[in-house]
Amino acid sequence: MRYRVIGYGRNRRAAARGFTLIEALIAIVLMGVILSALASITSQWLPNWNRGIARVQRSELVSIALDRLIADIGASEFISPNRDTQAPLFDGTEFSLTLVRSAVGPNVGPGLEIVRIAEINDKSGLLLVRSTKTFAPFAAGTTSSLKQADFANPVVLLRSPYEVSFAYAGRDGIWKKDWQGATELPAAVRLTVRDATSGRTLTISTTALVHVELPACSGNSKGDCGGAAGAGGDQPNNNPMQPPSDKQRT
Repeated sequence: MRYRVIGYGRNRRAAARGFTLIEALIAIVLMGVILSALASITSQWLPNWNRGIARVQRSELVSIALDRLIADIGASEFISPNRDTQAPLFDGTEFSLTLVRSAVGPNVGPGLEIVRIAEINDKSGLLLVRSTKTFAPFAAGTTSSLKQADFANPVVLLRSPYEVSFAYAGRDGIWKKDWQGATELPAAVRLTVRDATSGRTLTISTTALVHVELPACSGNSKGDCGGAAGAGGDQPNNNPMQPPSDKQRT
């Protein structure tokens, strides 16, 4: 009789330590509800997170492209294509830009290069491409060589849906859609970035200042500067947004 009492007590304690079938089913149902709620939240949050990361990455790419454009425009040199031409080699339109600057890049020696920045059509859409060519004086009386030049080293700066348009301002601060055949370089170039799908202008749009507008003075006479101030004279106003000084007004 004593043995039976001890066995009954052990079975009772063993039953208390386990789970009944109903408790196990309830636990499984609760776990399913929790996992469903987590899956629902994740399915709504993860796409937004991915879109946010994609926007940040695109903004970084646009910023890098604008930095490259600003560096090229700011480094523009007043270089004539040949001795017979007094105008600088600078050709700017609304969607393309060609200029001369000091050569820059890996394995590049000292010298000048022609930089062309233009939109081209590709299978993936519009691309803003930067290409270069070593500068060499054109033949006398030749101006079309610039358009037929064999540019190399293409680098994609921006891809669709982004597009960049250019505008140019001289020292008078008046903006124009093109700058061609001028006797001096523009004082500033405005870079307008748009989303081609929506047509919206992005706030990242900016203006690049050109550090050189006129050829370097030889110091012999004022005429060597093309009408600019000679030795000891005032420097031209490079910022079209800044009013000229009193001496420049006179």
